Amino acid sequence: MARVLKAAVATVAVAAAAAGAAAAESAVGFFSRLQPSAPKLRTFSTSQSSLQAASPVWNLGRLNHVAIAVPDLEKATAFYKNVLGARVSEAVPVPEHGVSVVFVNLGNTKMELLHPLGNDSPIAGFLQRNKAGGMHHICIEVDDINAAVMDLKEKKIRSLSEEAKIGAHGKPVIFLHPKDCGGVLVELEQA
Repeated sequence: MARVLKAAVATVAVAAAAAGAAAAESAVGFFSRLQPSAPKLRTFSTSQSSLQAASPVWNLGRLNHVAIAVPDLEKATAFYKNVLGARVSEAVPVPEHGVSVVFVNLGNTKMELLHPLGNDSPIAGFLQRNKAGGMHHICIEVDDINAAVMDLKEKKIRSLSEEAKIGAHGKPVIFLHPKDCGGVLVELEQA
């Protein structure tokens, strides 16, 4: 009887060990399913050469402004001036770019409120797709716009024009294609 009892206890112990191992394996499998998968990275279109640093003949400067397309320039201007207490400029037409602009001074940078000037304005198209308006582009100063344009062309970075044009500040600017800039329209402006 003692032998049978010992054998039964040994069988139960082996079964318990096997069940414990299976439970542990099951728990590991369960917990591994709970762990988040590796994050998926979003990439944007650039050629390998565009990953090179800026040429030593030109350098990026400070953020000049963030441009926001607005469906009602007077209302947007009043909001920043009267509600938020910001200093704002008068509206200035910039026919070369098909916009009217108002600058909101923020101390360390500016916001540029953009409104279409005519039906052919690129801002008119933007506002058709974004009825409430929204961020349109960022502007970064460069110390040599011509060298930057030539260097970026060599690196296969697309621009929206062949050469720099005079912008709202009376300085040369060029817009870089958003597909080459992480999904953001980037304006480079001569410092």
